[in-house]
Amino acid sequence: MTFTTRPEIRGTFGVATSTHWIASAVGMSILERGGNAFDAAVATAITLQVVEPHLNGPAGDMPAIFQKAGEDVQVVCAQAPAPAGATLEHYRAQNLTLIPGSGLLATVIPGAFDGWMLMLRDYGTMSLRDVLTPAIDYARDGHPMLPRVANTIAGLADYFAEHWPTSAAVWTPNGKAPAANALFKNPDLADTYDRLVTEGEAAGDDRIAQIDAARRAWSQGFVADAIDAYVQTANVMDVSNEKHMGVLSKADMAGWSATYEPSLSYDYHGWTVHKTGPWSQGPVLLQALAILKHFDLAAMDPMGAEFTHTVIEAMKLAYADREAYYGDPLHSEIPMEYLLSDTYNAERAKMISAQASTEQRPGRVPGFEHQADAYIARAAHDFGAADAAPQEPTMAHLTEKRGDTVHLDIIDRWGNMVAATPSGGWLQSNPVVPGLGFPLNSRAQMFWLEDGLPTTLAPGRRPRTTLTPSLATHEDGRRMVFGTPGGDQQDQWQLVWFLRFVHWDMELQACMDAPLFHSMHFQGSFYPREAKPGEMMLEPAFGEDTISDLRARGHIVHVAEPWSVGRLTAALRDPDGIMRAAATPRLMQAYAVGR
Repeated sequence: MTFTTRPEIRGTFGVATSTHWIASAVGMSILERGGNAFDAAVATAITLQVVEPHLNGPAGDMPAIFQKAGEDVQVVCAQAPAPAGATLEHYRAQNLTLIPGSGLLATVIPGAFDGWMLMLRDYGTMSLRDVLTPAIDYARDGHPMLPRVANTIAGLADYFAEHWPTSAAVWTPNGKAPAANALFKNPDLADTYDRLVTEGEAAGDDRIAQIDAARRAWSQGFVADAIDAYVQTANVMDVSNEKHMGVLSKADMAGWSATYEPSLSYDYHGWTVHKTGPWSQGPVLLQALAILKHFDLAAMDPMGAEFTHTVIEAMKLAYADREAYYGDPLHSEIPMEYLLSDTYNAERAKMISAQASTEQRPGRVPGFEHQADAYIARAAHDFGAADAAPQEPTMAHLTEKRGDTVHLDIIDRWGNMVAATPSGGWLQSNPVVPGLGFPLNSRAQMFWLEDGLPTTLAPGRRPRTTLTPSLATHEDGRRMVFGTPGGDQQDQWQLVWFLRFVHWDMELQACMDAPLFHSMHFQGSFYPREAKPGEMMLEPAFGEDTISDLRARGHIVHVAEPWSVGRLTAALRDPDGIMRAAATPRLMQAYAVGR
């Protein structure tokens, strides 16, 4: 019998799971009122912007992967591109070698809000007011402040007071950081949401017309006006310890909207796993599966050193290819078919030996060898250590001053399902835009300031993000959605979870409760873009024998605090209509609900 920290939620009506219990309850309440999974996803996501402001916001980014019952899997891309003024020449003129991890130079066009509105318009059934009211109420009337958010604000209070006064006004009302679990209100944010609803309703009674009007109010109306007025005059301190002005304009916002696109997929042991495209890191999980298909994982101990070593080494190879070859396929040729081919990955699998690799080893893709060489050179370069100013990390919860991400998974009684991993626009990323109650994002830090790469900064190009929800379908009719926050760790934690679920038939919750691990070997996606060759992190529940074995194989092993690695959630629908859901107990925030 497998013991878990929580029951696996089961039911036939619907399930909602997310990284905050309030947001999960909001999503379930929408299902209870007759809404579908898309209505519930939007309400859950907007609520997460209120209750986890250190992890996401309205001006952030959002990829979602979804399936309407009976239809093909699709992706919502609400990862907006760099503004027209984000040229290499302009950024190099600032004497930068890296784009800062915070501040206005790090801002791309805000994407999250429009992405959610696109989904609501085309796949939802409820009105704009129906789905935004819970978030408006929590912003205006208050919600219990997470201790982690309170600690984040407390650690930044002096910085806000000195450098970001508009943030100080919102996050430290009356000059005081909020206490953990105290009631916290953001009336400016409530007013922003409320005005978007009001301007939407002014378009008439038709729900689609209302949603489109709200989108215009965001991208061309009062929201864009406020952002434009702020960016044109603000000179903001960022993580480089210098002040910089931004390049985002109202014209940038008016010229962009979220889009749909097909998913990428890979077949693995009866499952077809769907991910977002190479503008995200999503395909890295598919590449890892393509490598690991050549090993008998089921014969290994899922908590043992052989399994951990094999998966870590596969991750290193897949992530090296991410760094060398991924980027916006609308702006660069990405050799994705080659990178996911069985022939290529059979050769990659042969590179895994009994000892840990300490080298960066991107594959040699014909015609793209210069990109592999460029990555090896970058990874060997010391860009310098960052100080304690705000930035996004690869292990967000180990330091309170860094931003991260949220996640949600929802399935309704009709079989519709959504997984989304919103991020960006955190309270640490930028000063609050006056009057709006939220800051801009810092996703542009993922670009490089060197020529000729698929990740080179360029106007209109999407940054290669780490955000990566998952959807998987089985040949027997099972379908599931899953994901996690965690920057570069997102596909690592999802991979470990998925492999245990597939090969050892563990329940969703049991897979989450099992100890997790990840590699820090490859170059990080966030400022200051460090690579830590041979280094990995795992939870102590693996035990001393496994840890010692891994060290003997050459891994530089960091043992994390107990119950500190991973923030997974998942939901599954069986062919008979029974639904299951689970959420990690780590950090004591995520929750699954359903009936």
